[in-house]
Amino acid sequence: MTRVLFVTSEVHPLVRTGGLADVSASLPEALGHIGYDVTILLPGYPAAMELTRDAGALHKARLWVDSYDVNLWQTRLPGTAVTLWIVDCAQLFRRPGNPYQNAEGQPWKDNARRFQLFAKVGAKIALGKAGLSWIPEVVHCNDWQSALLPVYLELSSERPSTVFTVHNLASQGLFPQDTFQNFGLPEKSWSYDLLDLKGQLAFIKGGLVFSDRITTVSPGYAEEIQTPEFGCGLEDLLYQRRHELTGILNGIDTRAWDPENDAHLPHHYGPEDIKSKRLCRFQLRQELGLEQTDAALFCFAGRMVKGKGLDWLSDVLPALLKRGCQLAMIGAGTASQASSSEERKFEVAMDQHARDWPGQLSVTIAYDEALVHRVIAGSDLLLMPSRFEPCGLNQLYGLRYGTIPIVNRVGGLRDTVFDVSNNSGEIANGFSFDIPDAAALLSTIERALKYYESRRTWRRIQENAMTGDYSWNRSARLYSDLYQNILAERQHAIWG
Repeated sequence: MTRVLFVTSEVHPLVRTGGLADVSASLPEALGHIGYDVTILLPGYPAAMELTRDAGALHKARLWVDSYDVNLWQTRLPGTAVTLWIVDCAQLFRRPGNPYQNAEGQPWKDNARRFQLFAKVGAKIALGKAGLSWIPEVVHCNDWQSALLPVYLELSSERPSTVFTVHNLASQGLFPQDTFQNFGLPEKSWSYDLLDLKGQLAFIKGGLVFSDRITTVSPGYAEEIQTPEFGCGLEDLLYQRRHELTGILNGIDTRAWDPENDAHLPHHYGPEDIKSKRLCRFQLRQELGLEQTDAALFCFAGRMVKGKGLDWLSDVLPALLKRGCQLAMIGAGTASQASSSEERKFEVAMDQHARDWPGQLSVTIAYDEALVHRVIAGSDLLLMPSRFEPCGLNQLYGLRYGTIPIVNRVGGLRDTVFDVSNNSGEIANGFSFDIPDAAALLSTIERALKYYESRRTWRRIQENAMTGDYSWNRSARLYSDLYQNILAERQHAIWG
């Protein structure tokens, strides 16, 4: 049974700011189902430490790392059989709220030190220097917060194999050069080919340069990040490592997202009997104060920011509503002190639209997991005009619930949503546009509404959407193949 240490700064349901947490919960469990011995390593945030108390966690080790007192606790990820190790360093991790930002929305000033220590603890575990009997054969790191771990492992000839997954290349973990000098890393690591990115220490380059394999969360995004448009200044490095770069689509938790058994829904339905979706729509309209009508109900769920195409959506909204259509929006609450004025303006604009169009537009500025389920289940179409989308999960939720996506054809969206006009009837499951502007979005909406008017055609599209396989099963197998390949390569390198 291959041992894998899965290193992440987020895992659902303990801490979540985005899709990383969902992947970190689902992929290890899926790997366990196919025979892997996976242990998740997570910083000791307050919610994680509360779990150690409530679940009777085992104390595994006490370490002194760079003068910090660190304790390692073992428990289980809630609702699973997956082992969870928690790095308890109260001075660095026991802080309320967002794991990366303070109450004013500013990064914690010691973020570099926090995640450098996290990586160093991971390296000690991986090299058998933490006093534990369990030593991984593969270390799987995720995003910049764990990206220095492969750097520390590279210093040992007896290191395990390493994989680094990019969930969002735009988050790079950039810090001043003197940060590098305080970490005791080899001076030769400070070069543009290694950890230097335009005079700053880039944590993410540790994973991109020093890992045996790099993965991203969709094949489309793997191609895009090798280009200047999406490469965030790292496209040349990623192109150089293109033979070690793989795009593997994320899956979703098909137990939590199952319209036939979803505890958040007032009525249940499936691909063979979709009638109760109408009842979900009726009750959603009632819950949100929308008029009961035969018009199409659109939804948007996500952060109300430019990157999610909110400027395009705002531009087309009057035309959409004038047609009599409705829109249910639920945002992640970016209108807090943490949001920029650029982000807040979209929330203000949507609030104003909701006052101008009562009964047709509902706007919820908050993140409510149960309401998101009801919004997606009760809507007819899902709007996802993202400027970039490494994988995307909402379109997968929409597909599974027969809520047909309208997407910008980027990243994982182009790998999962197949336009009705360009595909055979067997796989067509949504609508997409290639020109990134409001006019293309509106044209695609109008095209989708024409199909919506034909009940028989729309039902066929819904069947295609709902019968797709969006589980982690296939993706877990692809990660398994990747692990076995690099283990074989490392074995060959050692023994010849």
